Amino acid sequence: MTEAVAKLKNIDVAPRKMRKVAGLIRGLTVNEALAQLEMLDLRGTEPLRKLVYSAVANAKNGKLDEAKLYVKELYVDKGLMLKRYLPRAQGRATPLQKKRSHVVLVLAEKSGETKDRFVFHRTGRKIKSSAGTEKKVKEKAKAPVREMEAKPKEEKSGETPSRRRIFRRKAI
Repeated sequence: MTEAVAKLKNIDVAPRKMRKVAGLIRGLTVNEALAQLEMLDLRGTEPLRKLVYSAVANAKNGKLDEAKLYVKELYVDKGLMLKRYLPRAQGRATPLQKKRSHVVLVLAEKSGETKDRFVFHRTGRKIKSSAGTEKKVKEKAKAPVREMEAKPKEEKSGETPSRRRIFRRKAI
């Protein structure tokens, strides 16, 4: 077995929106794909990220090398559609179509030596390096947050609070 397959059916994201995300990670290594998905702020990224992790787990069960995996195929098909109606004026109704997607992800091993542009690690997990040793990934320490000091506003000479309100909208 040189491939690992993971499927996701009837996810509540329209296929057009899911294809937008899928096109960005197609052909990338697993680490690069996960890093891309972590940085994107689109609706389909979270289900796809979980699907990649599922496919990696399937690959481990199939005795594939995790370091050499890449996204061989990723396609999005139309799933079931919920049909609802929205009430409108004068007794009319507008149809609503709540679209869903089916996603199929195929991971495969690259035959040659692979070098990632960057490495993505989930924090707090043991990671196997190419040498076969395990190491625990530490979480980054957060930088201390500075509190803003409240500075009192200096009043301009000759201005009273009621004088300043005259030039505001909704003045008294």
